[in-house]
Amino acid sequence: MGGMNMSQAMKDSGGDWRYDFEALCLLPDRQLEELMRSGTAPTFESLAGWEFDGYNTGKIAFAIRKFRKGYYSDPDLPAGEIGGYNVNISQSGGMRSEWEAVIKGGKPQRHSYFRVYPVREHEQDNLYPNGLLLNYHSPRTPWWNPASRLRDYLVQIYPDNPDLLLGKAYAALPGGKRIFVSFFVLQRAVRG
Repeated sequence: MGGMNMSQAMKDSGGDWRYDFEALCLLPDRQLEELMRSGTAPTFESLAGWEFDGYNTGKIAFAIRKFRKGYYSDPDLPAGEIGGYNVNISQSGGMRSEWEAVIKGGKPQRHSYFRVYPVREHEQDNLYPNGLLLNYHSPRTPWWNPASRLRDYLVQIYPDNPDLLLGKAYAALPGGKRIFVSFFVLQRAVRG
């Protein structure tokens, strides 16, 4: 794997090299793009009821590197969708430090809710038909919240590992334009 060392990847039981969470966070965008295109959509069953620690890889996301995303079943959403939210995480420490939720009123701060569904070919946000779309244009995220403009794609890079996911975030601008924001990596953390 082209100059990869042991801190960047691990071998699976079959002897194949695989990226771990930290290695994915350090990959250049062109390699992350290849993994986005070859990944598959995670199942709702593997997401709902869980929170995943996340890390934004891009330079534009420098203020918020660490975050957490949670997923849940929601009977108020249309069939074929689940819900999701973000949790504020302390930005102290680096990638190797613990993900500590910011507590307010005795609870982690949940915000920027989104709808999760398979990418729909007939919609504008259809760049990765092999993934799920996290659409922040949601009844629980008010239009004036900048997060309401986010459209994230999410894939599972290894078919046998639903605990490690890769995402790509875009901002939806007026006039139908989309601007790439950042890749992000998710790792299963805690029950939501």
